[in-house]
Amino acid sequence: MSMEIKVSISDYKVSESPDKLITLGLGSCVGVAIYDKTNKVGGLSHIMLPDSTFFSGEIKPEKFADLAIPMMVKEIIGDKKRWRLIAKIAGGASMFNFSGKSDNDSIGTRNVIAVTNTLKNLGIPIISSETGGKIGRTMIVHLDDFSVKIRTANRDIIEL
Repeated sequence: MSMEIKVSISDYKVSESPDKLITLGLGSCVGVAIYDKTNKVGGLSHIMLPDSTFFSGEIKPEKFADLAIPMMVKEIIGDKKRWRLIAKIAGGASMFNFSGKSDNDSIGTRNVIAVTNTLKNLGIPIISSETGGKIGRTMIVHLDDFSVKIRTANRDIIEL
């Protein structure tokens, strides 16, 4: 029986087929779906910030691209000897327009860059994405076949 598992902001969840992982409210945040096709196990992370190195003291690792993604990958692969992971990402919008600031300075753009670099460093290819713009998104990941649906306000559902 399939379960719908909700992923909150600054968190991630890992599950297996036939479950679905869902995260709401991806504005400047980035949803990162990672999947092991062989074992039909995957995870969804709701990244809020790009880099933990600018913060001191106690932090929540699931909030940051540089910490959450490697943690989630470790949980997905477990003690398996063989695995081949792929990723799909969504979000990273520029939700607010500040005068004098380009979209390249936005937290959404910086989140997308951090997620992309982290996945590249881990050797995980991004096979599709729906990022940028000025709209929020909901991301729904089907772990039976790694189809990902993106729902936005005032737009049809997009399949990654």
